[in-house]
Amino acid sequence: MRLAKYLALTGLCSRRAATRYIRDGLIMIEGRQANHIDTVTLIESPDGLICKELLLFDGMAVEGIEPKQYRMLNKCVGTDCRLLPDDSDSLLHLLPASPRLYPVGRLDKDSRGLLLLTNDGELTQHLMHPDFGHTKTYRVRVDRPYGDEFLQKMAQGVSYRDVTTLPCTMTRLSEDQFEIVLTQGLNRQIRRMSQALGFKVIDLKRVKIQTLMLEDLNEGEMRELTVEEIDKLKQETRI
Repeated sequence: MRLAKYLALTGLCSRRAATRYIRDGLIMIEGRQANHIDTVTLIESPDGLICKELLLFDGMAVEGIEPKQYRMLNKCVGTDCRLLPDDSDSLLHLLPASPRLYPVGRLDKDSRGLLLLTNDGELTQHLMHPDFGHTKTYRVRVDRPYGDEFLQKMAQGVSYRDVTTLPCTMTRLSEDQFEIVLTQGLNRQIRRMSQALGFKVIDLKRVKIQTLMLEDLNEGEMRELTVEEIDKLKQETRI
């Protein structure tokens, strides 16, 4: 099996990140720096599939392929999605020690709602890569009433800094709330789009990723995805 694919299957990272780690010299195989054409040999063990070769990531041994896990968290405002052990607000402190789960994309610290957690690197890669155009739905409140012009400009794409956002779907919910469906995942995108048009976001909640819906999961709670939810996500991402 190709090394980058194996690293993704262990849950260490996505395949895209694995390629980057190999490029940056962070992966060692059998005592030497790994390269992109390296492969590994899989063997059965009591803990599942492992590779015969000794693999290190940044000096730490890479574990074997864990059974795939898929969970949903209703993230609270104040939780930081970066996995930083020294940060008391880090998402890391809400995750189990095993299996090792990673967020599929991030919600900034001031935002809340649906966060998908998994050790399936291939699914993570497909959901996060901009070329696949997968949808994420948010409900947003701004600091004052807006008009039709705001909706139209947001839907067409907004320029700020050195980017212009892709067209998106906008739905009015009330005089100061709207629903927005994005296929991009730029840093603080909705906040910066709104700010560029003279509005400040005061509440931002992600409610849907593709067909996966937050629904009535309480804030701060986590649950496993159903078989049907997992199957739908994999069908949509063509895995």
